[in-house]
Amino acid sequence: MHENYKELIWTLAKTDFKLRYHGSVLGYAWAILKPLLMFLILNFVFSSIFNPKNTGIEHYSLQLLISIIVFNFFSEGTMAGLNSLVQKYTLVTKIYVPRWTIIAAATLNSLLIFLMNLIVIAIFFVWYRFLPSPESLVMFFFLLILTYLLILGFSFIAAPVFARFRDLQQIWEVLTSTLFYASPIVYPLSILPVKYHAIILLNPIAYIIHHLKIAITENRYAPPWETAFFSGAVVAFFLVGMVIYHKMQAKIAENL
Repeated sequence: MHENYKELIWTLAKTDFKLRYHGSVLGYAWAILKPLLMFLILNFVFSSIFNPKNTGIEHYSLQLLISIIVFNFFSEGTMAGLNSLVQKYTLVTKIYVPRWTIIAAATLNSLLIFLMNLIVIAIFFVWYRFLPSPESLVMFFFLLILTYLLILGFSFIAAPVFARFRDLQQIWEVLTSTLFYASPIVYPLSILPVKYHAIILLNPIAYIIHHLKIAITENRYAPPWETAFFSGAVVAFFLVGMVIYHKMQAKIAENL
């Protein structure tokens, strides 16, 4: 990547990050408070249901926290990518800026927020006196890389489409709400009949969340061939997203 493009993406991402919390009383603290408050509420409601005495599920609270923060990263990243070109329409229509850098910067902003939330995860692991294994941490960060590629692939497709079809935002908001409950976030996958597991894990973010949280808290992993297949599918989706974006980019300014 050209050095100037890196600086442009980083500048746009930092600007978005600063503007997002400008004027709020708590400022940047909201980046951490939003998922934390959601976790505390859901943990209060469901921890008594999914506790080791009733279900044999250990570390439910840690799994719930990880799941919420990772899903928020996916949800906010895809929504930011989808809206990126429309929100920065002046850059698209009046100034020459490579449009893909605007999309990348929007998703990078969501990544910065997610990295801040990793601090919350680390604090809770210390609080619960739980030390993940080195292998589980490697898998954790590997799956996070796949999550970001998934966000980028979606954004490269959705951003130019949204420039023309403005209903896409409302549709995606409904779909992400559906994906939240269709993913093993509040509930562990193990409480469902085995025959439904494969269906649920066809959802890529459900697959990532499930394997990420059992890797980090239980040292359990998907078979290597399955991980390789899923990784290849995510990379292929990202590349398809780039191809679709390059085919649609010529009409972005016209649609805006």
